[in-house]
Amino acid sequence: MWRKNNFKIFTKEKDEEYGSRKKEFISLKDIQPHLKILVLFTTSLMIWFLFLLVFSAKRISNPIRGFLSTHSPVECKDNYSVYIYNLPSKFNFDLLEDCSSLNIYTDMCPHVTNNGMGKPLPEMGSSSWYTTHQLIGELIVHARIENHPCRTEDAEKASLFYVPFYGGLHASSKFREPNYTIRDALAVELVEYVEEQKWWKRNNGRDHFMAFGRTAWDFMRTDDVPDFGANKLLNMSPVQNMSVLLVERHPWEGHNQHGIPYPSYFHPSALSEMIEWQDRVSYMDRPHLFSFVGAPRTGKKKVVTRDRVIKQCEESSKCLILKCGKGPSKCHKPRQVLNVMMKSNFCLQVLGDSYTRRSTFDSILAGCIPVFFSNHTAYSQYQWFLPSDPTTYSVYIDLERNHSIGIEEELLKIPMEEVERMRRTVIQLIPTLTYAHPNSTSYGFRDAVDVALKGLSLHVTSLLKATS
Repeated sequence: MWRKNNFKIFTKEKDEEYGSRKKEFISLKDIQPHLKILVLFTTSLMIWFLFLLVFSAKRISNPIRGFLSTHSPVECKDNYSVYIYNLPSKFNFDLLEDCSSLNIYTDMCPHVTNNGMGKPLPEMGSSSWYTTHQLIGELIVHARIENHPCRTEDAEKASLFYVPFYGGLHASSKFREPNYTIRDALAVELVEYVEEQKWWKRNNGRDHFMAFGRTAWDFMRTDDVPDFGANKLLNMSPVQNMSVLLVERHPWEGHNQHGIPYPSYFHPSALSEMIEWQDRVSYMDRPHLFSFVGAPRTGKKKVVTRDRVIKQCEESSKCLILKCGKGPSKCHKPRQVLNVMMKSNFCLQVLGDSYTRRSTFDSILAGCIPVFFSNHTAYSQYQWFLPSDPTTYSVYIDLERNHSIGIEEELLKIPMEEVERMRRTVIQLIPTLTYAHPNSTSYGFRDAVDVALKGLSLHVTSLLKATS
């Protein structure tokens, strides 16, 4: 709310009877003592600043490596502690130096900035919004754990051991490498290094974990399927003992894999920012019954389902569609994507290049109820994060088995009272599916990293009891 300035600048007026105005002023002679004090103070401040700059032990030469927090960590309120391995930099930070080669499709340099959050989005109205890439999660997780209140630097006291390997970014940089030995080399070196560590041997790696911003398929190369560029990291025996956090786990063979949310664009530093956003999406006018944001896909199974969804949306007056394509498009503009979802009651989440989609988490952030067409898009993936009863926050339509199902007709069957109840549940899920700003340790809500660490703690505790 704009405020008026109540201060007035005025001059004293004399000789009003003659109509002449004279301004009272302070002479230069009067202000000289004040100037001397000001100059002395400024000089002292500059000398002190130069002293800190030269002699401070906390100088950071590489800003990429600096996970700096402006707050003191809050007290750890959970019964676990996390130790972070100080890996040789070739396994993480050095990879970022060649950021333009980290992805064969995209220049990742803009996306690795700000601890993986990307460039700020000032047009969203606050400093909590960034152009976050959907496959950058490992950087954000690393930065969050660096400043997490349950982090310990005493390995003896740790119950969880985090191995901060930027394996997803490395994997995507080697997709076109035809030599398997070269493609697998860094992953093999990482496993050999960790196996040699004292704390690995304590429980044979069962209390160790890694986090990647890509799908399990990118680390599970087999001879049964055509080679698309994956390495063999998750197939290695030592890694089978570890826990692995991924944006998409293998639905059938991922016994040690746990799904974590794709990062969206919102990274609040305080509870007040989260509440303000939840209030905003709660009171949005949603004139469209449903919407779809996406592009056609190649591949037999993907084409059939996607084409049916796109066709039904285009033919319905109640559906809002935002088509994506190669190159610059509105789908790469967060504000455009969220605007479509915030105007819709339901958001269609048909499988894309794999089972899961970042769009699922964009829709929840927008307060839009997700509609799924496969159990593996969310239900079998994010069990630590989503309610056990999927009907409380989503709709499932089996379009693959019944091609004649009308999406519009199915959604219209749901009473408005039920829609409102589902939307409230969706909006309540936003905090735990959001990655808080890595530089904040007093954000006031449990975010995706908090949920993941708690889930890991319970899983590892159960695992160690079963093997003792």
